[in-house]
Amino acid sequence: MSDSDSRGMRAFLDEVLDGLAVDYADIRVEESERSSVLYRGERLDSIGRSFERGGCLRVFDRGNWVVATFNAIDESLVGLAEDLARQAEELPPRESAPARLGPHEETVRLDPAQDPRTVSLADKRMLIHHYNSILTSTPGIVSTVAQYRDEHRFTVFLSSEGRFLDQERADCGFHVRAVARDGSNIQDYGDGFGKPQGFAALLHREALVERVGKVALDLLRAEPVAAGRYTVIVDPLLAAVFCHEAFGHLAEADHVVDNERLREMMRPGTPFGVEELSIVDDATMPGERGSYRYDDEGVPAGRTELIRQGRLVGLLHDRSSAGQMAAPPTGNGRALSCHFPPVVRMSNTFIEPREADVDEMLDKTERGLYICGSRGGMTELESFTFSAQYAWLVESGRKRRLVRDVTLAGNVFETMSHITDIGDDLVLFGGLGGCGKAGQGPLPVGLGAPHLRISDVVVGGR
Repeated sequence: MSDSDSRGMRAFLDEVLDGLAVDYADIRVEESERSSVLYRGERLDSIGRSFERGGCLRVFDRGNWVVATFNAIDESLVGLAEDLARQAEELPPRESAPARLGPHEETVRLDPAQDPRTVSLADKRMLIHHYNSILTSTPGIVSTVAQYRDEHRFTVFLSSEGRFLDQERADCGFHVRAVARDGSNIQDYGDGFGKPQGFAALLHREALVERVGKVALDLLRAEPVAAGRYTVIVDPLLAAVFCHEAFGHLAEADHVVDNERLREMMRPGTPFGVEELSIVDDATMPGERGSYRYDDEGVPAGRTELIRQGRLVGLLHDRSSAGQMAAPPTGNGRALSCHFPPVVRMSNTFIEPREADVDEMLDKTERGLYICGSRGGMTELESFTFSAQYAWLVESGRKRRLVRDVTLAGNVFETMSHITDIGDDLVLFGGLGGCGKAGQGPLPVGLGAPHLRISDVVVGGR
């Protein structure tokens, strides 16, 4: 969006919000362009580009939000805003108010090298075809899925407070999966890379792709893990997923506001693990997938400490939850696209590193598991179940045998209190997927952790 287009949009949006007899209003307009390429086996399954333009209009009056999304960006929005104001007036009043901010104007632009639109769709297809061909030509690999995807977005935000933000964002990545087969034994493994660092960051990832094929083949020789209680060493990816899913969603304050049991669980100062454990959500980190300058409510991105030295010290807020809990907004009001209003979402959530060395963790483990990767899982308040990609049986401090079908289950409070070591090797992950919540997904997020050593973990298997 050029400077003149931005000024014209500002004038138009001022007209939409002008004169509304409500406590607060904001409008967000977006223009996005996406491209994707998908291979299944050697066959090109789909390729294309898509464009989208639309927005979200919100009014708040006497304790109530009224929200509408739209595709047409024209004079009809003036009537829509007036209609929303009338609807808000008819609702019974409630005792709540969103956190307020003062006027501010800023334009946020990308480094041109980060813009995936500068690369042709043909070049994007060639890259993912190349990575897919590495797998399809690997003996023993019987099926593959390889996908490239990117998005470029302009977002313009105006509030009745006089906050006007014009932001440009971009994101691109790929993911590959290989299926190996030996008779009736079928195993698969996948991995990928994605961060807002431009198309060039996806080049020269052959080693990652080759490893995907190797692990899938290695899993054919792995035996199912024996169920039991183990001391486990968790790799950074699974530790990061655990941090995001088992704890991060608990720290999203819109859940806390509406749930009495969760309000009790998430009181400031509540013990949440060993003293060495600290967890942070930080949207200001350069080059990470969950980073941004302002959220979708016009709040500046920030760094929020959630756990410090084993105790809960903070929650993630949008304007509504911040107002309800008399807390400052943390810049975590995020929307998937123009079709959705913002809700409380994580950005880059990670466990801070400490001083332990992973080899030392192994050395002091007489019998346990070294667990790698994630196949997803589920959480229910403080209870969780996660499936790993694979694991190594550890005996006398050494990785001995590869095992599969590994599932971890437990209570997040208990598990965090059983951490014995936190590594010095923090890794931040992006990827092609994202986080899902309230029907909005996959939202780009970052997640990270170092290696963790945890005692007495319930592992399901054979």
